[in-house]
Parts: sequence; C-alpha cells; structure tokens
Amino acid sequence: MKIDKHADDYAYSLNTSRDILECLSCGALDSISIICNTSQFEECMDLFYEAIPSFDHLPLLSVHLNLCEGFQSSELLPMSWGQLFLASYSLKRKKYKDILKQEIKRQLTETQKVIDRCIFIAKENNVPVYQNGLRIDSHIHTHPIPVVWESLIEVIEEEKLEVEYIREPSEPLSVYLKETILYPTYSLINIVKNRILRFYSHKIHRYLEKQKKQTMYLWGLVMSLHMDFDRIEVLWSAMKEKADHDGRDLELLFHPGTALQSEYSKEMNAKYFKDSNTSKNRGIEKESVLRIKEFK
Repeated sequence: MKIDKHADDYAYSLNTSRDILECLSCGALDSISIICNTSQFEECMDLFYEAIPSFDHLPLLSVHLNLCEGFQSSELLPMSWGQLFLASYSLKRKKYKDILKQEIKRQLTETQKVIDRCIFIAKENNVPVYQNGLRIDSHIHTHPIPVVWESLIEVIEEEKLEVEYIREPSEPLSVYLKETILYPTYSLINIVKNRILRFYSHKIHRYLEKQKKQTMYLWGLVMSLHMDFDRIEVLWSAMKEKADHDGRDLELLFHPGTALQSEYSKEMNAKYFKDSNTSKNRGIEKESVLRIKEFK
C-alpha cells in the first residue's frame, strides 16, 4: 500500500501556489494538482519551474480539471456541480457532452505541456522523476458526475492517452464511525458529500480495475477543508489498516494553499472564492501537511 499526501489547487492563485511550494520545499507532499485555466497560471508555473532544482524529487503532477471556475472554451461553462449533475439527465445531454469533451481535451493538453516541461527541467537537474503517465482529478470533484465521466473517458480513448491515475473519491465512512468521540466534529454536509461521491466512484473503480491500475481510497471528504492534525492523528492507523486490508492505496487530500482577497479575478466564483479559497481552514490544512510529513 502506498500513502500519497496530496495538495489540490496549484495555480489557482499566486499565494495559493506559494503556500503549496512551501510544503513541497519541506518534502511534506508527494503530489499536487495543477489548474490550467486561471489568469495566474503561467506566473504560478514559472515559480514552480524555478523551484524544481531544489526538490529532492519531482512531485507527481495531476491535471486538476476545472469546470466550475476559470476561463472556459464555451459560454455554457463554467457550471456548478449541481448544474453538471442535472446536465447528465437533460434532454440536451449530447450538446453538453460535446462541449465538455472539447474543454476537457483542452485542459488535459494544456496541463500536459507544463507537466512535460517540469519533467524535462527535473531530469536536466538530476531531480528524480517517478511519473509514468497522465494523472487526472478535478476541482470540486466534478469528474465522477455521469456526463463529465463519460466525456473524460471518451477523450482518453479517442486521443489514446496513457493514463497512470484517476482520482477515485471513495472514502471509507466506517473508519469515522468507529471513533465516536469525533462525532460532534463532523459536518453533515461533508458526510452527504462522502455518500454521493462514494456512489459515483464505483464506475471509476471498475474502470481502474479493467485497466489494471491501482485503486485507492481518498481521505479528505468528511474532513474537507478541515484536515486538522489532531483528528488525522486519531484516525491515522485505522485509515491505513482499512486501505491495506482492501488492497488499496491511500490518498490524503489537502488544500494547504490560501488565496488572498486581493487575488480575486473575474474567472473565479465569488462565493466559492470567499467561502473556500480564502478560508482560514486552509491554513489549518497547511499546518497539518507540515506536521504529518514524518508519518508512515
């Protein structure tokens, strides 16, 4: 079983990216996800390119598909999680699917270009590289939504992409339920999120098994945006044992990068920016990342 300490949202904003780079410079992260359709994308990647020679290894790099925010290739995008869900069962489903395929292909292509450059710089500077293919996840976990998932798989197959990993947002609720002392600390909304994503993750699990790819559990839904050290410490052994027993890897999902109020721009969702990306809870998650780097 492999444990992957992961940070989402690189290139969302400059300060978000600087926070993530700080975690990387300390060797506290194994992988990150890159958003390519923000106004600060190129500047954030320049910071990353400059930092690569100082890394003890290049982190695994994933495409963070962003359909809910950012600059898009169609006026029908961005769409919220709920709108994408409804599009899956709409009479205009084919139209939405065509649009999503175009945008997904664009984001995969754009992000793969910068990942290739990162790998080149790493090898030029004798920084170890462990990436073996395209890695895919998504902003606000949109890729398991039926119409998005079908669009993604069709792009992968049509473009004959070599995919190493697709995030499987399946989190074992049973581990949380065993620790009754933590019950008052859980958010009902996040538990509902856990159940919905667990249901839609089954098709991702089947796809990975069919492709003979390693399956995984995701830790970071019930505790989303509040992956604090104290609860991680309580749940650490049980979550590892559950993943090991079920033959899965374990991905710890963090959002350790905080955006500044001054970084708001027109491609960002105002409510999500305020409630999530500038949240003090991201500072809590950054602290957790830095504190658990020695956990095995």
